[in-house]
Amino acid sequence: MFSYVLRTFKHGVKSLSLHALRSSLAMIGILIGVMAVIWLVALGEGVSDQAQKQIEQLGARNIIIKSVKPASSGSGGDRSFVTIYGLTDADYDRMVDTIPTVEVAVPMREISTIVRNDSLDMAAQLVGCVAEYAEINHLEMEQGEFLEPRHSVDRSTVCVIAEEVATSLFPLENPLGNRLLIDQDFYTVIGVTKAREASASIGGSLAGREYNHDIYIPVTTFRSRLGDELNTSPSGGIDRELVEISQITLTIKDVESVEASAAVARLLLEKYHANTDYSVVVPKELLRQAEVLRAMFNVLLVLIAGISLLVGGIGIMNIMLATVTERTREIGVRRALGARRSDIITQFLAETVVLTGAGGLTGVLFGFLCGPSVGVVQFVIRKFMPEIWTTLPTAIQVLEPIVAPWSVIVAFSISVFVGVLFGLYPARRAAMMDPIEALRHE
Repeated sequence: MFSYVLRTFKHGVKSLSLHALRSSLAMIGILIGVMAVIWLVALGEGVSDQAQKQIEQLGARNIIIKSVKPASSGSGGDRSFVTIYGLTDADYDRMVDTIPTVEVAVPMREISTIVRNDSLDMAAQLVGCVAEYAEINHLEMEQGEFLEPRHSVDRSTVCVIAEEVATSLFPLENPLGNRLLIDQDFYTVIGVTKAREASASIGGSLAGREYNHDIYIPVTTFRSRLGDELNTSPSGGIDRELVEISQITLTIKDVESVEASAAVARLLLEKYHANTDYSVVVPKELLRQAEVLRAMFNVLLVLIAGISLLVGGIGIMNIMLATVTERTREIGVRRALGARRSDIITQFLAETVVLTGAGGLTGVLFGFLCGPSVGVVQFVIRKFMPEIWTTLPTAIQVLEPIVAPWSVIVAFSISVFVGVLFGLYPARRAAMMDPIEALRHE
């Protein structure tokens, strides 16, 4: 049996080699279809993997609650010319006291400001936080130390700066021990954090964050030195806002309690906030949604790429129909010598499977070139078109395609299935020929 199959396939290869150009062109359609499936899935997997990693960095046990300025933010409090919104100290205390599953609660206040070192200055993000902030945001130290609890207790005028801030403001000296002017006060630099990739925005609930422009000071120092009121001057006027806490991050004791704890946090906020001036982001929920979207995206990509295989299959059928017409006399001779209809069907199906199988294998080989090809394109743009490179989203700059093993198996299997499906009609047509009429064919 094995020798019969092997002989049949050898005969198929020999027959196809007589029309090498035509066979090669037919194979290209299958090649492109298989490669398209693998490439599209690899690019989708790469983008999805980035998104999932960014969500995972937020912490599966974390609940992130941010202050959000309402679109139609009205004034509040006794001073009607000050817009008051967002999270408050009372919200923080209620969550810590009411939600028993909270392991760590980290408040944070931030504003954009200008920091100076002698004649050098830069725009930076000033973050008032506590010691636990570094751990929940996966900040690593380049040198020195991060903020400690005693700094908050003493309201110390110390700061930790990001690596890019250190490079910009201290290009020729070690920043540790030096002082920066922030607002009207000087702060001593006690640490420098390592450069960290920016986080992308997630939906409309959580904006992207550029950690490399941050300056961290104790939150108590922030409150005592800068206060809660922020003054800006849009269009020549004065816009005054009062926000007590920009963000609260709750770390829950176990993953199973995260969603229930988030529900309690939402109830507390709804009860004490007349306006929806906050957002609650649960990374665990986002991760589950991302996995569902990833599966749907992959199915869509396979369906789109499958169209290329369908077109390739139609090309294969066209080639095989032409081959059957050309080899009518050969079919008649084989039937006259005792070949059965099943033998004729097997012969032409073998040729079709050889065509699609060879095209599929070649497509798989080209599919594994997705990563290197994307890397070359990124290098060329970065090297020769830097102005375009800087405008590209971070997700594209760091994109690394991931070839999914299942996509290789699925693409190759579909290519062989297409060969059998579209080769069946030409093979059956050849087998149903009348031997006498076939022998008369010139």
